[in-house]
Amino acid sequence: MALSPTVSDALSEAEASLRNALSFAARQERPMVCAGVADLMQRLEAIMSMDKVLDKIETNMPDSIFGPFKIDDTDS
Repeated sequence: MALSPTVSDALSEAEASLRNALSFAARQERPMVCAGVADLMQRLEAIMSMDKVLDKIETNMPDSIFGPFKIDDTDS
Protein backbone atom coordinates (compact mmCIF):
# COMPACT_ATOMS: atom_id res chain seq x y z
CA MET A 1 0.00 0.00 0.00
CA ALA A 2 1.62 3.19 -1.21
CA LEU A 3 1.74 6.32 0.88
CA SER A 4 -1.39 8.37 0.41
CA PRO A 5 -0.94 11.57 -1.58
CA THR A 6 -1.62 13.69 1.50
CA VAL A 7 1.07 11.91 3.53
CA SER A 8 3.50 11.98 0.63
CA ASP A 9 2.91 15.71 0.11
CA ALA A 10 3.28 16.41 3.83
CA LEU A 11 6.57 14.50 3.96
CA SER A 12 7.84 16.37 0.91
CA GLU A 13 6.90 19.70 2.49
CA ALA A 14 8.61 18.69 5.73
CA GLU A 15 11.72 17.74 3.79
CA ALA A 16 11.71 21.13 2.01
CA SER A 17 11.32 22.94 5.34
CA LEU A 18 14.16 20.95 6.87
CA ARG A 19 16.34 21.68 3.84
CA ASN A 20 15.66 25.38 4.38
CA ALA A 21 16.41 25.04 8.10
CA LEU A 22 19.67 23.26 7.32
CA SER A 23 20.63 26.07 4.98
CA PHE A 24 20.20 28.63 7.75
CA ALA A 25 21.73 26.40 10.41
CA ALA A 26 24.86 25.87 8.33
CA ARG A 27 25.53 29.60 8.54
CA GLN A 28 24.60 30.34 12.15
CA GLU A 29 24.32 27.28 14.36
CA ARG A 30 26.60 24.76 16.00
CA PRO A 31 27.49 21.63 14.02
CA MET A 32 25.33 19.52 16.33
CA VAL A 33 22.22 21.38 15.17
CA CYS A 34 23.17 20.83 11.53
CA ALA A 35 23.74 17.14 12.17
CA GLY A 36 20.35 16.83 13.87
CA VAL A 37 18.51 18.51 11.01
CA ALA A 38 20.38 16.41 8.45
CA ASP A 39 19.46 13.27 10.40
CA LEU A 40 15.78 14.21 10.31
CA MET A 41 16.02 14.76 6.55
CA GLN A 42 17.62 11.36 6.12
CA ARG A 43 14.89 9.68 8.15
CA LEU A 44 12.16 11.27 6.04
CA GLU A 45 13.88 10.13 2.86
CA ALA A 46 14.23 6.62 4.30
CA ILE A 47 10.48 6.48 5.05
CA MET A 48 9.59 7.51 1.52
CA SER A 49 12.06 5.19 -0.20
CA MET A 50 11.34 2.20 2.05
CA ASP A 51 7.63 2.51 1.32
CA LYS A 52 8.44 2.22 -2.40
CA VAL A 53 10.54 -0.90 -1.75
CA LEU A 54 7.77 -2.52 0.28
CA ASP A 55 5.28 -1.73 -2.49
CA LYS A 56 7.49 -3.51 -5.02
CA ILE A 57 7.83 -6.53 -2.76
CA GLU A 58 4.07 -6.71 -2.18
CA THR A 59 3.36 -6.32 -5.90
CA ASN A 60 5.78 -9.01 -7.01
CA MET A 61 4.96 -11.51 -4.27
CA PRO A 62 1.20 -11.51 -3.61
CA ASP A 63 0.78 -14.78 -1.64
CA SER A 64 2.30 -13.81 1.73
CA ILE A 65 2.22 -10.66 3.81
CA PHE A 66 4.94 -9.43 1.47
CA GLY A 67 4.18 -11.85 -1.33
CA PRO A 68 4.87 -15.48 -2.24
CA PHE A 69 7.91 -16.01 -0.10
CA LYS A 70 7.97 -19.71 -0.86
CA ILE A 71 10.58 -21.56 1.14
CA ASP A 72 11.79 -24.66 -0.60
CA ASP A 73 11.74 -27.43 2.03
CA THR A 74 13.49 -29.90 -0.29
CA ASP A 75 16.92 -28.62 0.79
CA SER A 76 16.55 -29.98 4.35
